[in-house]
Order: sequence, then C-alpha cells, then structure tokens
Amino acid sequence: MGTADDRFAIIDLAALYMRGLDRLDEALVAAQFWPKAQCEYGIFSGSPVDFATFCMAALTGHDRNHHMLGQHLIDFTSADEAFGEVYYQAYHRITDEAGAKRDLMIAGRYVDRYERRGGVWKIAYRSELVDWLRDDPASDAMLEAAPFIMGERKPADPLYHREAMQA
Repeated sequence: MGTADDRFAIIDLAALYMRGLDRLDEALVAAQFWPKAQCEYGIFSGSPVDFATFCMAALTGHDRNHHMLGQHLIDFTSADEAFGEVYYQAYHRITDEAGAKRDLMIAGRYVDRYERRGGVWKIAYRSELVDWLRDDPASDAMLEAAPFIMGERKPADPLYHREAMQA
C-alpha cells in the first residue's frame, strides 16, 4: 500500500530523530512525532514534548553521542498507517563518578506505529527495546593527537553552516 516516497518519508523520521539526539536539538526530536503520540521507553513514558525534554536533560551531561540506524522494516496496513521496526546502536561518551571517561554502547530496536495526516508521516507510537549494552573505559587517545574535525552540538556543528560548504 505504501509507495517508495512513503517509505522514504518514514525512514527520514528515524534519521531526523537521531540527528536531534546527537546534536541536542530538542525541537527536532519532538517534531518527528504527532503531538499526542505515545513514547514508551521503560525509563520514560509520556508525550513527545516531554520525552524530548527528558532526552536533552539526559544527554547534555554526555561528552558525545552518536546514533546509528540499522535495518528499517515497514509494514503498511493502509494508505495512512504503518508499523515499523528500526534497529539502532547508540554510543555515549560519559564521565563516571570518579571522573573517568567511559564508552557506553546501547543497541536495540524501536517498535513504531506511523500515521499519515494531511500527506505528512509522523510517529504515532514508539517503544524502545534494548537488546544489549556495553560499558567500557574510553580508548580514543588518538583523537587528541590527530587533527580530526570533531562533530559538535547544535549550533556549532558544521551541519548547520552550509555556507562553509559553498567555497
């Protein structure tokens, strides 16, 4: 029932959601959901706006966050409704109570319901399932010695400075 355009619109929701988390863009996270959507994460249950606020509070204390999407399965049940399963891996650079840098990896799946209203697809329900987690000492001393361009949070990240790409 869904077209390729419908499928890509739904996949973009997941990518924009992850961008919002990594760049600490609260409005972008909330915008991927319908206002009365339900967010069920075990550690959080509630509205998209409250969830986005919860995420920003949790992630602000991290040094870095990096979310990767895996396979994205979408089952269209009508022209305006679909269910999905999205695999993810989430990396978080954190500092523990003793001041040591740690690498926290969480992997799992989102189980979603999407609705199209007025020609626009958004998430109507999202549940996060955690499949595994790792917590290891940080091991990237090489980053400090190499001249890498590091990702930043909004608005400092190069993503938000397209004029620099037009040289």
